[in-house]
Amino acid sequence: MGFVLGGKAGAGLISLAYLIIAARALGPHDYGILVLVHGYVTAVGGIVEFPAWQAIVRYGAEADQKGHFHRLARLLRFGSIVELIAGGIAIAISMALASFIGPRLGLSPEIVVFVIPYSFALLGSVRAAPAGYLQLIGRFDLLGLHNMAQPVVRLTGAAMALLFGWGLVGFLVVWLIAALAEFFLLWMMGIWCAYSRLGRALLHPEQGSAVQDNPGIWRFMVASNADITLSELTGRIVPLMIGWVLGPAMAGLFAVAQRATVVIAQPAQILGNTAYAELARLIASGGGGQPLRRALVKVVGVALLVASPFVLIVALFPTAIVTLMAGAAFQAAGGVMVILIVARMIALIGPPCSSALSAMGRPGLSMGANLFAGLIFLPALPWLLHQWGLVGAGVQAVGQAIVASCLLGGLVWRRSLAH
Repeated sequence: MGFVLGGKAGAGLISLAYLIIAARALGPHDYGILVLVHGYVTAVGGIVEFPAWQAIVRYGAEADQKGHFHRLARLLRFGSIVELIAGGIAIAISMALASFIGPRLGLSPEIVVFVIPYSFALLGSVRAAPAGYLQLIGRFDLLGLHNMAQPVVRLTGAAMALLFGWGLVGFLVVWLIAALAEFFLLWMMGIWCAYSRLGRALLHPEQGSAVQDNPGIWRFMVASNADITLSELTGRIVPLMIGWVLGPAMAGLFAVAQRATVVIAQPAQILGNTAYAELARLIASGGGGQPLRRALVKVVGVALLVASPFVLIVALFPTAIVTLMAGAAFQAAGGVMVILIVARMIALIGPPCSSALSAMGRPGLSMGANLFAGLIFLPALPWLLHQWGLVGAGVQAVGQAIVASCLLGGLVWRRSLAH
């Protein structure tokens, strides 16, 4: 956790720097366009992609503990192929839908055309297989280092775009390059570590099938990926709905408000993902029940403790923070930022609980909880936006966080009693 959070903390500081540059250089409208283009592509990726990291950690832990390196190699190859194929399909769908979705988000014809090559930015999130393997072997130092890749490229590129006056298209090109760097770096790290440990078994494993080696792996992957998709869907869709209903400028304001809340959301997600490997080992060794609940309470407690100072600062100085981050043109984002930080605080319970349910082999329960919470509040968002503007998005976020956290906490506690 220390390695990953350290890398993410550095990345968070760098991301604030490039946000300041981009927001001040582009203003609310063009910054909103940047947010909508990237948000559209990542939303398509979030729905279509098929990350394999949870399956690699769960089933790979068994193979690694028993020294079955050929079985582990088959699992890695299987997960990587599935993820890369799904990523290719997501890119094709993003390209195909650009001309239909783009104008409805307020994008100009020139920007809609650019969305087609920008769809390759999806590759930035097609990297779960190597990330899962690095978690499995405990190389969190490399994961922490990788967290710095995208922000460093964005900051360097944003400074150049500002210096040379490249405008909106220049910033979009920089964001695309950063996503590609994120993709290639983590795959190189994962392949290098896997070859160092598995040797030729990685390239030429013994005859066999990962599906036969790991009974139920398809069912597990479908359920865990549906859970990830549904838990992240609202965060991806909300900015697009704001752009659709209120226009790009309001989407830009919301993005700045949301950025301050990411300071506490990302550590919670990292804690959940990092704890997953340890929870899986705990359950595999027969340590379910009370040890599992005790570990989970610690993870959630750490997340809440880390987040509390940030929540207090944002609640006391919202306008000053927004002005410092993006300039006076974004001051209207201060009100919704306070509501969003409260929603994020409540939602901290979710990622660790979802990881615990997946580690117990019940990702479907987490999926159901996230689906229920999303289906209740997301359809109401357009009405809330029409009634209260950006504040409506904050109300939607708080309601969904309360329902999802209560359901996930109750489910993991109840299921752990059976272990």
